[in-house]
Amino acid sequence: METVSFTEMKQGTQADYLLLDRYEQEHTASVAERLLKALSQLRHGLAGYQIDRLQHSLQSATRAEQDGADKEWIAAALIHDIGDDLAPMNHSEFAAAIIKPYVREEVHWVVAHHGVFQMAYYAHHLGKDPDARERYRDHPFYESCVRFCERWDQPSFDPDYPTRSLEDFAPLVRDVFAKPLM
Repeated sequence: METVSFTEMKQGTQADYLLLDRYEQEHTASVAERLLKALSQLRHGLAGYQIDRLQHSLQSATRAEQDGADKEWIAAALIHDIGDDLAPMNHSEFAAAIIKPYVREEVHWVVAHHGVFQMAYYAHHLGKDPDARERYRDHPFYESCVRFCERWDQPSFDPDYPTRSLEDFAPLVRDVFAKPLM
């Protein structure tokens, strides 16, 4: 593999940075495949639910698809918890950072805030504020996040729900993550 000549970035030449840009373009083109692999690893994540995190993600995406959601929403439903393993304290922001260049602002905002909005269902059991999402009441995407959580995220822990496979969603992932919107 061809490499750059420098050991400090400030020593790089135009040729070095053109080489790195080419490698970055190639690397970016395969983000969908890395996302699919990361999703498959959710099989081994957080325990205690009746289904694993991958099944939860697939179920959320299946529900979004059945609701007639567009491909950006379906992709968001699929990857919304992808940060559970690596960023358990801020998994929403983790997933939102991944999806941001590929989806419209509304979808990104919902993924970034779904963790706070989900607290409405369980926070009172843990001595936390179930109304934490109310601080966003006047935000234009507030209702979208409520719908995302109510229709696709919070009901998706059912071991008997007919759920599509990761392979079924792979073409959609490849399509959405093919090229950033920027």
